[in-house]
Amino acid sequence: MRYLTARKRAVGRGSAHTGTERHWAMTVSSAGLAFLVPIWVYIFGSALGQDHAEVLATFARPVPAILTAMILVVGMRHFAMGATTMIEDYSKGTTRKMLVIFVISLATVVAVTGLFALVRIAL
Repeated sequence: MRYLTARKRAVGRGSAHTGTERHWAMTVSSAGLAFLVPIWVYIFGSALGQDHAEVLATFARPVPAILTAMILVVGMRHFAMGATTMIEDYSKGTTRKMLVIFVISLATVVAVTGLFALVRIAL
């Protein structure tokens, strides 16, 4: 029989050995998004309601384009990590694997499509 003290149970990274890294990554990405999103909403809101040429001119400038790219990449990575954690908590077996693949693929497709659109606008 194995006896573990409360300290011994708390030391380490959990049974999957990835919980601490994932938690830290989610914390860092959420902190980054907390600063990026309000600035991006202001830029997007100022472009909202303008005609097509003015919107293209807004997002062709470096700061709005880089900020939008950062929001896409960090936001979709944050989404993929959070959704993967949720799927791993509530499903099992082949369904879990298929859902994780779907969520990661969806996040990647959304990020790549958005980055492609930004490159098209900038060029």
